[in-house]
Amino acid sequence: MKEAFWEQWFPRMVEWRRHLHMNPEVSYHEKETSRFVADRLRELGLEVKTDVGGYGVIGILRGDKPGKTIVLRADMDALPIEDGKSCEYKSSVPGVMHACGHDGHTSMLLGAAAYYSTYREELPGEIRFMFQPAEEVCPGGAIEMIKDGAIEGADVVYGLHLWTPLPVGTAASAPGPLMAAADEFFIDITGRGGHGGMPHVTADALVAGAALVMQLQTIVSRTVDPLQPAVVTIGTMQAGTAQNVIASSCRITGTVRTFDEATRTLIRERIEMMARTVSETYGTESSVRYLIGYPALVNDEQETARFFRIAPKVFGEGQVQLSPKLMPAEDFAYYLQKLPGCFMFVGAGNPQKDAVYPHHHPMFDFDEEAMRYGVQLLVEMVSSCREEG
Repeated sequence: MKEAFWEQWFPRMVEWRRHLHMNPEVSYHEKETSRFVADRLRELGLEVKTDVGGYGVIGILRGDKPGKTIVLRADMDALPIEDGKSCEYKSSVPGVMHACGHDGHTSMLLGAAAYYSTYREELPGEIRFMFQPAEEVCPGGAIEMIKDGAIEGADVVYGLHLWTPLPVGTAASAPGPLMAAADEFFIDITGRGGHGGMPHVTADALVAGAALVMQLQTIVSRTVDPLQPAVVTIGTMQAGTAQNVIASSCRITGTVRTFDEATRTLIRERIEMMARTVSETYGTESSVRYLIGYPALVNDEQETARFFRIAPKVFGEGQVQLSPKLMPAEDFAYYLQKLPGCFMFVGAGNPQKDAVYPHHHPMFDFDEEAMRYGVQLLVEMVSSCREEG
């Protein structure tokens, strides 16, 4: 690793990150972010493809020698959250902020592109710097980029996530299943509303909904194999209009997280069955809309072994951990269904810089020093893969 290069380029990465943090765009609306990325890649002399799978951008570097085609991926989208921080790079867009670190991911990948554009004469094969839109919202941007040929002919794919639960200067990953599959459900219960003082002539959709919420809590505890990780979370319940009116409708929404496909199917079947039987018990009717989301993210065994060989060179001995399974989902999983690869977590938390809030929190921020580690990890993973021919 050429330290002088990073001393020159790291301030640029911070500058890019802060620009993106101040100008966030939510999933499927990353028009200006895409333009910003494409402009930076062109300045670096890369071949650039735009509008890949939506607002996706790919920068391409081809060496003069034969070798592997390696894909590096960063996500670009922000979240519909009001930025609660007070800092010079606070979001300038009301109700939108980078609350998950995607601004840092984009800046690190631009940094990796800058590195290889400077040392392109050393490059065998091809590197694709893939900037993906719409990671936060199903069906996600990954599957559309794949349909558009983004990873066609590639040999391996790497991605990473800045992770504030880990302290800056550390990293983690794991072979096999790492992040959960994520599904969503929407249950509508229809009853017969009426006067709050005359419940006997109504069919209370709110009571039916409340009973269903409690029944759904038993799916994991009483149906799923205790050795199979699973989560059923009810996120919203909406019913009623006034204190003396019995509700005629109720909507319940939630999410399901699993690693095992049989468990995933079982939970869906139980949700649909419980919605039907509970609503019938209370004299109401129900309908369930169940959306299959991202699959479980499963790291390749050999490429994860590479991570555990390479990461200590960047972070130091004793600073690289075996990650537990995580229930958040990632559409990077789709790339790993097509190619061997590894998804890695780079520690970004630091209480001294107030980088302590969880992802998707209005006060979320990360220690920008984490980007220095992250970009070097990407470069070292690529260098190791290239050396194997």
